[in-house]
Amino acid sequence: MRKTMRRLSAAIVATGFVLAPLAHAQTDNSPVGVWQTIDDHTGQPKALVQITQDADGTLSGKILKGLGPNDQPGRRCDKCTDYRKDQLMLGMTIINGMKQDGDKYDGGQILDPENGSLYKCTMHTDENGQKLVVRGYIGISLIGRSQTWSRQQ
Repeated sequence: MRKTMRRLSAAIVATGFVLAPLAHAQTDNSPVGVWQTIDDHTGQPKALVQITQDADGTLSGKILKGLGPNDQPGRRCDKCTDYRKDQLMLGMTIINGMKQDGDKYDGGQILDPENGSLYKCTMHTDENGQKLVVRGYIGISLIGRSQTWSRQQ
C-alpha cells in the first residue's frame, strides 16, 4: 500500500510539472495584459493600452499612458462624438464588447481617439501571445486596417 501511495504521489507531481507550462502557455495567448500600440504614420510607439476581461467574459481596453509626443496627460478626445466627447484620453476605454470566438475575439468596437471614429473590431494573438493583431473596420472586415501591438511585461 505504501509503495502504491508513493507511485501515485510521484505521478501527481509529474502531471503537475507537465500541465503547469501548458496552463501558462494558454494564459500567454490571451489578449489580457498591457500592449504597446504603434503610430500608423510614424511607426513609433504611441500608447500603452491595458486589456482586461470583464465579469461577463468580454474584453475591454483602456489607455494607460501616451508615449512620445502622445505623453500628454491632459489630452482630451475633442473629436469624439459619443459620451467620450472632451473626456481625458488617459484612462479612456477605447475597446469594448470583445467576445472570444475560437482563437480570436470579435463582436466589439474600437475607438480611434485621434479622429473620434468608432470601428467594428476583431483581434487575435500571434507569436506565442507576444503580438496582438487588432483590425478595425466598417461594414465587412475586408474594408479596414490592422495594427500589430506588442505585449509589455
